[in-house]
Amino acid sequence: MKNINLNLLVTLQVLLEECHVSRTATKLHLTQSAVSRQLTQLRDIFGDPLLVRDGNQLLKTPKAEQLKVRVDAMLSDCQSILQLDTFDPQTWHDRVVLSSSDYVAQYILPDVVESLRHHAPHVSVEYQLWQQDFYHQLGQRDIQLFSSMLPSLPEGLCGESIGADYPVCVMSQAHPLAQKTEISLDDFLAYSHISVSGGGDKDSFIDRYLASQGCERDVKFRVPFFTAAFNTLCRSDMLMVVPEHIAHNMKPTYPLHFLPLPIPVEQHKYWLMWHPKYHSDLSHQWLRQHVLRIMRDSMYSMDMS
Repeated sequence: MKNINLNLLVTLQVLLEECHVSRTATKLHLTQSAVSRQLTQLRDIFGDPLLVRDGNQLLKTPKAEQLKVRVDAMLSDCQSILQLDTFDPQTWHDRVVLSSSDYVAQYILPDVVESLRHHAPHVSVEYQLWQQDFYHQLGQRDIQLFSSMLPSLPEGLCGESIGADYPVCVMSQAHPLAQKTEISLDDFLAYSHISVSGGGDKDSFIDRYLASQGCERDVKFRVPFFTAAFNTLCRSDMLMVVPEHIAHNMKPTYPLHFLPLPIPVEQHKYWLMWHPKYHSDLSHQWLRQHVLRIMRDSMYSMDMS
C-alpha cells in the first residue's frame, strides 16, 4: 500500500465513469499520455485490464464494475471528510459542558440554554461548578468552556475577555451604613463579613491589604454560593464584597445597597476560557462566540462608565 499513489484512485474513478481516455484527461486536466500511463499502472496494481476495447469504445471488465462501486464509496467518504469545515448549529448533535460559579449558573446559564434551544436545538448542556484545581486537569476533563475572574489569561489556555469592573461593598438596604454615600475603614471593620468562596478569587486582596495595615476583618460566614450569601446578607447587618456588576444585577432581586470600598482596589477582569484542543473546532468557535455575547450582555446591562 505504501508504494501506491492514492491519486490513481481519482483517475480510476473518472476512467470508469467515462470509459474514455481522452475525456478522462480533459476532465482531470491531464495529458492523454499521462492518463494512459496511469491506466497501465492501475492494470498492474489490480492484475486486470479494467477497460477493454470493443470497436470504438472501452468496456469495463467485471473486476472494474466491482471496483467502481467501492472506489465511488471511498472517494465520497474522503469528500465528506474534507467537508468537515462547514458547520450548521441547527443540525449539530452534541453535549457541551460549561463551568463557572453558581452566580453564572443561576443568572446567566438560563439565557444560554434558552438561546441554544433556539439556535442549536439538538445540543444538550451540562454545567459543572468551577473548582480551582480544574486548571491543571482541563486537558483530561470534558469542559468546553469556563469563565472565571483572573488578572490575566493563564499561560497555556485560550480565551477572550468578558469585561472588567471593580469590587464594591454590599449591604442590606436596612443597614446603618446604607444611609452614607461613602464608608470609612473603621465603618468597614465595625461589622462582620460574608465571603463568597466559589468561582474566582473575589476578595483575598482585602485581607492582604488589611494585614499590611495591621488589622483584619471579621468573616463570620464563608459560602461558595451567591444565593446563600445574598439571602444571609439581607437578613443581617453583615457586609460583603462582590464585583460591581453582580451587585448591580442583584438589586432587582434583593433589597441591597452598595458603596465603594474604603481601600485601594484593582480592576477585576473576567475571562471566558477553553483548552487549546478546542480552539480550531468549528462547533466550538460558534459556541464560544454565542456564550461570550450572552455573558457580555449580562455584564454590561449596567452603566459601567
